[in-house]
Amino acid sequence: PHTHMARRSLWLQRLSATHGVAATLKSVQSPMPGKIVRVLVAAGQAVSEGEALVVMEAMKMEHTMKAPADGVVEAVHGKEGDVIGQRALLISFEEES
Repeated sequence: PHTHMARRSLWLQRLSATHGVAATLKSVQSPMPGKIVRVLVAAGQAVSEGEALVVMEAMKMEHTMKAPADGVVEAVHGKEGDVIGQRALLISFEEES
């Protein structure tokens, strides 16, 4: 049982590193299909790099999507309880001017 959990944890880390939170300031996407558990930000809110934005549940685990950089939230796409697909748009950011 421990080996399976360790393997799954490593797989999730690799998935997050390669396909997870979008590396651009334009948006944050879901790394895998799941369900939105909590939305922690609102449109117009300034966020700092690494700040928690959305908590989703996938594979019976909670995953916190964080801001890839400092910015201002343009829109939140989805609400608590929504079931989302892989790479679903969760948060978009205002363009820097």
